Amino acid sequence: MYAASREALTQTRAALSTALGSVSAGAGLAAAAQTGAELFSVVETLDDQRTLRSALSDNSTTGTARESLAEQVFDGKVSSATLAVLKVAAGQDWSSTSDLLNSLVLLGRESLLKAASDQNQLDAVEDELFRLGRIVAGNANLEQALSDRSVPAKSKRDLLSKLLYGKVTAVTEALANQAVGRLKSAPADAFDELANLAAAQRETVVAKVRSASALTAEQSDRLAATLTRTYGKPVTVHVEVDPELLSGLVVRVGDEVIDGSAAGRLAALRKSLT
Repeated sequence: MYAASREALTQTRAALSTALGSVSAGAGLAAAAQTGAELFSVVETLDDQRTLRSALSDNSTTGTARESLAEQVFDGKVSSATLAVLKVAAGQDWSSTSDLLNSLVLLGRESLLKAASDQNQLDAVEDELFRLGRIVAGNANLEQALSDRSVPAKSKRDLLSKLLYGKVTAVTEALANQAVGRLKSAPADAFDELANLAAAQRETVVAKVRSASALTAEQSDRLAATLTRTYGKPVTVHVEVDPELLSGLVVRVGDEVIDGSAAGRLAALRKSLT
């Protein structure tokens, strides 16, 4: 994302914060969830209407004209908070139309995560999204069904809703359904990205751990404490059991990998002998 779009996102995010902050405390939770859902719906509309999305990001027209167009199209169809965000977004100079759409998606996700935070569910949402990614990555048929470009987005969402119904929070389901309807990467990667965004909202670092066997709660807590001291900020540990490691752990934090597994040591030994 170029500088112009980064600045446009900053301004639009500020408008979102102001819009949600102006809502009374009792209605704030509903407003955040509603705004997130409505921003997703707006993006779906823009995805389907090339002329409209081009007009809203056309830097050859004035920002005021684009704001007026956004109000004309969406007034009465979304809440006042969402409309305020859309008008500010339309009035910015974006480097590309895709930057505008992707930023609206991001702000929709952040709104839903705020709703989760207000309900003290943010940690649960993060964990559910991580586990969903592992489920999809471990089921080739499900991954193929969700990533098949020939399958309508509605069919993918229906499939995912059946899988998730009654098993996850409403925010997790909304985020996951939006992601599969507009995939830019493999489904498991998309869910991991959402889990990382949830962690970022909690101002924590995510450690993805592969272990030869399941960790006890005490072991997981001890590992999290060690990594927290290492990285200087709270670390959330997500553990995936991988018997092929034989023993030990592989820890990934961002681009850094710490391989303490037997399989890793054997691979290093083989390399040293060649």
